[in-house]
Amino acid sequence: MPLALLALAAGGFGIGLTEFVIAGLLPEVATDLAVDEATAGWLISGYALSVAVGAILVTAAVSRLPRKRVLLGLMVLFVAGNLICAVAPSYDVMMAGRVVAALCHGAFFGIGSVVAAGLVAPERKAAAIATMFAGLTAANVLGVPLGTLLGQQLGWRSAFWAITVIGVVAMVAIAALVPARRADAHQPLPLRQELGAFRSSQVWLSLVVTVLGYGGMFGAFTYIAYTLTGVSGFSSGAVPWLLILFGVGLVAGNTLGGRAADRSVPRTLLVAMSLLVVVMAVFSVGAGSQPLTVVALVLMGGLGFATVPALQMRVLQHAGDAPTMASAANIAAFNVGNGFGAWIGGVTITAGLGYASPLWAGALVTTAGLAVLIVAEALLSRRPAAPVDEPVLVGSAA
Repeated sequence: MPLALLALAAGGFGIGLTEFVIAGLLPEVATDLAVDEATAGWLISGYALSVAVGAILVTAAVSRLPRKRVLLGLMVLFVAGNLICAVAPSYDVMMAGRVVAALCHGAFFGIGSVVAAGLVAPERKAAAIATMFAGLTAANVLGVPLGTLLGQQLGWRSAFWAITVIGVVAMVAIAALVPARRADAHQPLPLRQELGAFRSSQVWLSLVVTVLGYGGMFGAFTYIAYTLTGVSGFSSGAVPWLLILFGVGLVAGNTLGGRAADRSVPRTLLVAMSLLVVVMAVFSVGAGSQPLTVVALVLMGGLGFATVPALQMRVLQHAGDAPTMASAANIAAFNVGNGFGAWIGGVTITAGLGYASPLWAGALVTTAGLAVLIVAEALLSRRPAAPVDEPVLVGSAA
């Protein structure tokens, strides 16, 4: 495995921390900045919205620049955003820091996916993308609990100081380990040519599959603490440990999903999404059983993240020779899915359907994504045979 992939994973780790660690520190942040809980929650929602917008706009702005330089510039933006958060004297400044940090998120993973795939042989591209995303999963398993503990013990600002340092380390690693020549194995294209990827109906179908397929799982996860305490009967003190188990599932699913996608992207998505629907449906009716809840939590995380490398590979495969904007758009789609899934889950709870309702709602949303995937694959089967599993767009190991 190229060391450059570890450098990209380090960047993903820091970005994952920035996105998720604040959830465990919202009470402290709200108290210190003198805002109510709902207002503090916008620090999460605002970040997600900025990721979706930045994934498209920032990537478009840097589409002609050398990719290694772009990745380094994005890490500078990341460090600056978290530094602003660490010293923020007010809520408005804190929000500004969150927006600055979020603007690098989508472009980093979008461009990083292209770079990662270009560092390895064609049959290892999905595994390379999974390695980069492993930083994001590690942030959930280890970084978020440790970051929350650090923030609770030394003040919430200490967590953002730590993330700032991690960003500097990742930036140095990328500068030292990512080869500029391999990062630009295919020269960046003019923006007009990059946008040409969106003439493909399969690219649009891939984005819809991402929004629905991943969004269903994330919507169920958004309210999982309420499910665990209000339905399964766990104490609030047990929730962090249960979330670590969920994170273990993420890591395993990401790794195995990457390997499976290198063999067949369509089969990986069909199997993982079908099983994910079954797991969420069973979980929704059996959440009162603690043993079943533990097993279902791990499987939900594993199957949900098993789709990530394959979803990213699918959009790359159908983007032709213009991968960068399509890749970034899929990162935006992940975040749109996050917001959509969370909204659906919130609607079911507000309607009085109980704390297990986001699980079956998530199963329905993912089922819709599975239906779109089946339609997309059926449309492909009607075409003359084409080498869609040999994308030339992301470089090669040669």
